Amino acid sequence: MSAALLPHPIFAGFTGAFEFIFHKQTSNVTGGNKVGGFEQVLELAWTQIYVSALALLVAMLIALPIALYFGHKGKGELIAVGIGNAGRAVPELVVIALVAIVIGVGIPTLTIALAVLGIPSILTNSFVGIRQVDRATIDAARGVGMSEFEILRKVELPIAVPGIMTGIRGSTVNIVATATIAPLIGVVTLGDFILGENVYGTNGVLAGAIVVAVLALIFEFALAGLQRRLTSRGLQLQAQ
Repeated sequence: MSAALLPHPIFAGFTGAFEFIFHKQTSNVTGGNKVGGFEQVLELAWTQIYVSALALLVAMLIALPIALYFGHKGKGELIAVGIGNAGRAVPELVVIALVAIVIGVGIPTLTIALAVLGIPSILTNSFVGIRQVDRATIDAARGVGMSEFEILRKVELPIAVPGIMTGIRGSTVNIVATATIAPLIGVVTLGDFILGENVYGTNGVLAGAIVVAVLALIFEFALAGLQRRLTSRGLQLQAQ
């Protein structure tokens, strides 16, 4: 891709990065071997997508049942909020280092560490989403003979979808971004480009950053679309 094809001169500095993404480059550090190119970028991107999706799934399986249970019961607010605040305060590298010390390096370590980082946002937002459902609506559901599980499934969950999805979307962006430091524990993701400037050069660093940003946007738009599909028409009209 030449600079002449780019829509504005401000993008001229990105030419090398786009060349790195789509075409292999010669690396003097690796003895003249080729690095980069669409095949390698796709391979590392797939690894990043895989571990991110796996970590998000684990985080949801842990956080959602807890948030829904305590949110429905109206208990555990201090715990939910405290976990959320603590999760945002702990540096990602610290979490990954602690997990690596306990179980070693590799994809299991990365998945657990990323899931730990994703749990707070999902737990807090889901809990708050359930608790914000109008109590009069819940009392009315009980009045017509609904069981507690039916109230949670048919009343609270549909109304709490925006809050729950906000937590999931926030966790997803955090997980995808943090997965760039995976090479530090032996999992080669797009972070290998960003952390390996001595091998890939500045074009590789910028290329890695661009692809990570694109992945985060893809996840964000996909989840935003899912949120819209799951949100009832009435709530959508009310939000407008």
